[in-house]
Amino acid sequence: MRHVDKGRAVAAELPGRTEVRALDLADLASVRHFAEDWQGEISLLVNNAATIYPPELTRTKDGFEAQFGVNHLGHFALTQLLREHLTGRVVSISSASQAARLDLDDPNWERRRYNASRAYNESKLAVLLFTFELQRRLTAVGSAVLATAAHPGWAATGALSDARGFVHSLMRLSTPLVASSAAAGARPTLYAATGDIPGGTYVGPGILQMYGAPKPVQASKAARDPELARRLWEVSEQLTEESVRG
Repeated sequence: MRHVDKGRAVAAELPGRTEVRALDLADLASVRHFAEDWQGEISLLVNNAATIYPPELTRTKDGFEAQFGVNHLGHFALTQLLREHLTGRVVSISSASQAARLDLDDPNWERRRYNASRAYNESKLAVLLFTFELQRRLTAVGSAVLATAAHPGWAATGALSDARGFVHSLMRLSTPLVASSAAAGARPTLYAATGDIPGGTYVGPGILQMYGAPKPVQASKAARDPELARRLWEVSEQLTEESVRG
């Protein structure tokens, strides 16, 4: 995690043995360093880091639009670099807010007028496309590793604490009043990580995909497009190639 001291403070309150390591998904050098230092098997990898609705166009250290770079490309690179260690399941966190299409001709918003909401929604569509394509590739090589995805619904996680603009500010202010708790928001992730479900399952809250007990939910038509997923994989490989291949 980026804030190691905060992580260690939380870990000190947890039972059992917990180790905290530095990992910045906005810096592919950090991702590679984390993966190179890893030893042993990984029975569960949860790709959970995210940035949401920055007030202006922000870029990662490698020059990617921040939401696409952190929410998708950082996790893509991390999963690729840890592939030899994976033995169980990869869970990637998407959102009920997804774009209906993904502009792979300009994924880093270099030609379009920047829209933070649209960029976030595209990044979360990319997460689902990545999950389903990863499962197809795992199946093709006979791997027992499963790829699943989850989203928390509307949960009071503090993710909108830095949101600006009228709509985003309204969402931030209303979240504590109408959203589920952070603990409830974590339940779909736990289900995707431990439930008796096949690879390629998408999990979310059962009531309008916003509240309630988690269950497998239907992904959007765009998220289930195998050709778009294949193209995203190729673009992601090109953008992260130097870090992933060394």
